[in-house]
Amino acid sequence: MDERLGRWLDALLETPGLTSIRDRAEAWRVHVDESLDALEVVRRFEGPIVDVGSGGGAPGVPLAAALPERQVTLLEANGRKCAFLRDAAQVFPNVTVVQGRAEEQETDRFGVAVAKALAPPAVAAEWCLPLVAPGGAVILYVGPTAEAAGVSRVSERIGGGVVEQVPGLLVLPKLEPTPPGFPRRPGMAKKRPLV
Repeated sequence: MDERLGRWLDALLETPGLTSIRDRAEAWRVHVDESLDALEVVRRFEGPIVDVGSGGGAPGVPLAAALPERQVTLLEANGRKCAFLRDAAQVFPNVTVVQGRAEEQETDRFGVAVAKALAPPAVAAEWCLPLVAPGGAVILYVGPTAEAAGVSRVSERIGGGVVEQVPGLLVLPKLEPTPPGFPRRPGMAKKRPLV
């Protein structure tokens, strides 16, 4: 076990409003082990990683610990959560914290975008795909009932391909540059979903 991950998890549990889990073993399973479920898929794609809607740092912090050679950006709109992330993640030299919304970021920049518990999968796909360069992928952590068909339709409209389903994950390959009109204005993906 990486001691830095243990310290991050302890800080996560001690900070109000970041996780509803109180049991450390359960928190480790949900925030560390589940985050690392995508490790082999992430390794299939090169380039920097962005954790969209990072919250308390999962899955970005565990991925940064497991992939020290990869740059990981934790993207979070909430200032209080960003302050936590900056403090807790400073022991990871490959982590950068950015306060902002996905729709406001530079497009076609990252090799991989990950999102866990961000929004319904089709909305999360619309927020994440514009961030990823062609040849990269979006990896969405999902529950067992996630529907890939609608996500594939969103993916194809934003330069992505057909969604690959891996247990607990949806993998959206980015095939082409982000088309004009995306990302849409902040809030539009949730207010008027593409599917």
